[in-house]
Amino acid sequence: MGCDTMVALAPATRAGVTLFAKNSDRPPRECQRIVQLPAARHPSGARLRCQYLDLPQAAQTFAVVGSQPWWLWGFEHGVNEHRVAIGNETVFAKESLPPVGLTGMDLVRLGLERARTAEEALAVIVSLIETHGQGGSGHVHLDWPYHNAFIVADPRAAWVLETSGRHWAARPVDDVANVSNGLALGTEWTRGSADLTTFAVAQGWWSPDAGRVDFAAAYGDETGVPPNQCVERRRRAAACLAEGRGQLAPAALRALLRDHYDAGTVHRPRPIDDPFFFSICMHADPLDNTTASMVAPLPEATDAVAAVGVSLGSPCVGVFLPVWLEAPVPARLGLGGAEPEPDSPWWRMRALLDLVERDVAAYGPVARARCDAFETALWEEVAVVEERAAAQRGAARAALLGGFADDVTDRWLRELDALAATIR
Repeated sequence: MGCDTMVALAPATRAGVTLFAKNSDRPPRECQRIVQLPAARHPSGARLRCQYLDLPQAAQTFAVVGSQPWWLWGFEHGVNEHRVAIGNETVFAKESLPPVGLTGMDLVRLGLERARTAEEALAVIVSLIETHGQGGSGHVHLDWPYHNAFIVADPRAAWVLETSGRHWAARPVDDVANVSNGLALGTEWTRGSADLTTFAVAQGWWSPDAGRVDFAAAYGDETGVPPNQCVERRRRAAACLAEGRGQLAPAALRALLRDHYDAGTVHRPRPIDDPFFFSICMHADPLDNTTASMVAPLPEATDAVAAVGVSLGSPCVGVFLPVWLEAPVPARLGLGGAEPEPDSPWWRMRALLDLVERDVAAYGPVARARCDAFETALWEEVAVVEERAAAQRGAARAALLGGFADDVTDRWLRELDALAATIR
């Protein structure tokens, strides 16, 4: 029931480059893998199998790097070769959903594979929602279809999209935006499904003489949701984005994804009825935990070199590793399934979190200090490598960046093992 997605358009950032960030909050022991898909052309009449539905395949699909729960076809978040980034959230609405339809993760992947811009991604997603509908469980051991909200972004623009069944509302982002796990668009939406107001009136959710529908008020359903589930997380992310406006950088977004309110980047356990129990970096066993994260710069220049930062597991106990769309992603980042595997980086990160959570007050600061030292030095190296790569093209650039990503992943896994040994 979690996730937080945020975007800062170029004017709100220090480097003048749009930044996208997402925490994926999923079942605590559900492995996520980093998946790289190549661009491809498809024959006329080709079909595509998503999680629960067969769809007509697009003639052209674009290269994508995304984060994928081990059992799903779709992605929690990702970025494509045109620097379009998308992330989704569970939201709660009054309409019921069928056992077969498109999941939010299907829609993230389909938008990334089929769109050159945020505007195109918005059009792809809402067309699919209206044509095929949402539905099907988003959890492997739980029959729970859910509605979705999205942020779709590119180097120049971004949209907030919220949905209820086959209905939807969207607004463009001015400079910064964030979404969490509740409908929040009121009457300020600028695009919506054709019957958005009339359907709400017909259901008795909106007065016929009240004018333009307030999407959240009419369609939202919080009857089965803890009152503290997303309110403070949404408020906290919005405040941090607003405070940093004009100076936001990838490091600031990485810190925000690790946020635990006044406890900073180290988790502080709280009772479940505490207003701050659900934090942006979520530790809500057995409900949800942050299980994967991404921070993606979206530069406008097509030849710009820009690492996407990916974190496996809880970002407060770990580091963001660099991967590049134009280079091979380390194959080991794609390892992992339903059960713990010693070769899977995600499962090794989960084991480290288990060690830290034996005594968070004692081990949390130790883990964070060591991870901070590694990550700070790493991203200084990234800047140097990207400067070298900028002077190269094609295979030479891909080999340089891919080799560096492989080396960094190996170094991090050795550091992870050393940190775990220290805590043991």
